[in-house]
Amino acid sequence: MQDANVRQKYGILCGAVGIFLNILLFAAKFFAGIISASVAITADAVNNLSDVGSSLITLIGFKLAGQAPDPDHPFGHGRIEYISGLVVSFLIILMGIELLKSSLGKILNPAPIDSSPVVILILIGSICVKVYMYFYNHSIGEKIDSAAMKATAMDSLSDSASTIAVLAATLIGKFFGLLIDGWCGILVAVFILWSGFNAAKDTISPLLGQPPEKEFVEKIHEIVMAHPDVRGIHDLIVHNYGPGRIMISLHAEVPAHGDIMQLHDTIDNIELELKRTLKCDAVIHMDPIVTDDPVVQEVKVKILEELRQVDKELTLHDFRMVAGPTHTNIIFDILVPYHCAKSDKEIAQHIKRFVEQMEDQKYYAIIQVDHPYVADDIE
Repeated sequence: MQDANVRQKYGILCGAVGIFLNILLFAAKFFAGIISASVAITADAVNNLSDVGSSLITLIGFKLAGQAPDPDHPFGHGRIEYISGLVVSFLIILMGIELLKSSLGKILNPAPIDSSPVVILILIGSICVKVYMYFYNHSIGEKIDSAAMKATAMDSLSDSASTIAVLAATLIGKFFGLLIDGWCGILVAVFILWSGFNAAKDTISPLLGQPPEKEFVEKIHEIVMAHPDVRGIHDLIVHNYGPGRIMISLHAEVPAHGDIMQLHDTIDNIELELKRTLKCDAVIHMDPIVTDDPVVQEVKVKILEELRQVDKELTLHDFRMVAGPTHTNIIFDILVPYHCAKSDKEIAQHIKRFVEQMEDQKYYAIIQVDHPYVADDIE
């Protein structure tokens, strides 16, 4: 779902529900922690208080992210959703560090805890609420395709697991007399830190510029290549300015002998179709390629086969041949995956030697090495 208004309403609703439920959980657990003298339960209550702050930041983030573009921010404010998620993750990490310190103190100075039925019931109720919040936030996150909501869901799941650990410590203390409250506090702290680091990773990646999802790339490929005038596409770049604000650019290979006005009309139609289907703005550059010269096609195939001998994932594009009185320049780009074992220089030198040794003609290779902007680049 890419509708900005709908996303904003869902985000605000989830934030409000999260604030309400986490305040209830904090109050109940803090009361249970006081009457039981348990650092683990009190720490778990503080964790729920931090979740209130997280939900508040998420709510504000969705509200700000839904603002319309303005002169200072022509691409909108969608990335505020990622920034708010990053702030939440830092708060989670801070709470985890504080809990770790207090739990170490409890280990060094253990004390018995009260495990009355009221405390047990509060912890069981808390687990049930957090499991519900996980399913609620996860379903909304899937519905609106929000990394922030999915991270909130995982935070709720880790909270329920940490409360289970606290409940186990309370029951073990009650029935076996073992004072493991501090150790369980450390376990809870680890859960909180793990959630914080994962939330940070999920929000930092889109801010830095992560590759688009494979399904999104395949859909672009499917739409563009459905037009017979397009013989291939390359140099696909997806610019993500936040949910609901995506821009893409790509090069479309078209026959050099085609009618320029007809080809331009085709490209315009593709851009409109991408906007209508994928809710993104598209800019397409036409690359004319020779498709009716058997010599060009034969040389291209030979070079491509040699590339595949070097690495089966290597491809080429923008292939053209410029004949001169003494030699022919063969000009093309090689697309090299980031995980390729050979360096750009090694690949270019290998192909240059291959081209210069080809049959009777005097060929020179002019090569530009590219790297993909998507995880699984298309040929």
